[in-house]
Amino acid sequence: MASASLSTAPRIARAARSPIQCLRKPLRHAAPTSTHLHQRRAISAYGYEQAKALTFQEYGDPPSVLSLHSHSISPPHGDLMTLRFLASPINPADINQIQGVYPSKPTFTTSLGTANPIAVAGNEGVAEIIALGSKPKEQGFKKGDWVIMNGPGFGTWRTHASARTQDVVKLDDAMREGISPVQAGTVSINPCTAYRMLRDFVHLKDGEFFIQNGANSGVGRAAIQLGKQWGLRSINIIRGRDDKAAEDKLKRDLYDIGADVVITDAELQSQGIKDMAAEWTDKGRSPIKLALNCVNGKAATAMAKLLASESHFVTYGAMSKQPLTIPASMLIFKDIHFHGFWVSRWAQRNPEDKKSTVAEVLDLVRAGKFKDTPVERIAWEWETGGEELVAKVRDTLEGYREGKGVFVFGKT
Repeated sequence: MASASLSTAPRIARAARSPIQCLRKPLRHAAPTSTHLHQRRAISAYGYEQAKALTFQEYGDPPSVLSLHSHSISPPHGDLMTLRFLASPINPADINQIQGVYPSKPTFTTSLGTANPIAVAGNEGVAEIIALGSKPKEQGFKKGDWVIMNGPGFGTWRTHASARTQDVVKLDDAMREGISPVQAGTVSINPCTAYRMLRDFVHLKDGEFFIQNGANSGVGRAAIQLGKQWGLRSINIIRGRDDKAAEDKLKRDLYDIGADVVITDAELQSQGIKDMAAEWTDKGRSPIKLALNCVNGKAATAMAKLLASESHFVTYGAMSKQPLTIPASMLIFKDIHFHGFWVSRWAQRNPEDKKSTVAEVLDLVRAGKFKDTPVERIAWEWETGGEELVAKVRDTLEGYREGKGVFVFGKT
């Protein structure tokens, strides 16, 4: 089993002390701080779990508002369970949520021992159950189970958390087999988004095309691979690079995972694009029926112009922060259908479908038919300082990373 090397580090009991002393200890670390750089990991004899989290008191620029907060978690009872996080990615949506511009909002609370409400950053991740009350046990949960988040806003950039069963989706033992924490921790957003957009808006037959921008994103890479598994062909648009060698390497990377065509946004908007599309699609006999958009702006409009009549154009992001302009002719004469898709809302409405989608993607990963998005593993140990963790978030914000940043938790 993949969890064999991931068991929780041995719990070292402190010297015997009164219950009052144990309760007072965490309160001295209640205010958000990044100064606890060399604390020893310790668990109270009374079962209080010591935890750290990247939190914020107000919306703003992540490097300015994030800080590392230490607190304690009471032993779980009733419908509660204690989680130890294994891996939590840094997604663009996480940054937007900290900035206060994302539709789903985090929960600001004083339950972590602060005088003023704070929120824990992060929306995606995988955690291990290390303790649980009676109700989770009755529902089939047990120590050692892996769980992913059921929806956004939970707060996953932390070492430990208290949760209820409705907050999580359990990965059955069969789903976990041969899967790493990073793979499990990054499966619920990008791959699920790509899967549902390819399946839920139009029935594409074997050999038919879809087109997408943001092809190098996590969603884009997932769409390429899932489409290839299902016999679909893909036209993929990437942002052009000043460094042509880097651009060529990126194109090769996408071809290696199954892309059929890779072009830049400049090529998409060139005068020869219609002739190029005719060549790809056998003069339209293999029409492009689906477009996946996460960019917006002029490039997205140019992509829509390549669609066949009665096709579907699905928007799931707006990386350029520009509006999506739709010419009336596409609506009137070509009858192109424009949709929006938000995987968080879909997951809340379709919890069982989410679980089955995750299971199918993990099956492909296990079979070697789905490659991970390139990641940078960011080690988070108990001694890791807040400034170091916040710097890694800043790197994501500023684009200084070749792969997705993922917090990987060690001895916490």
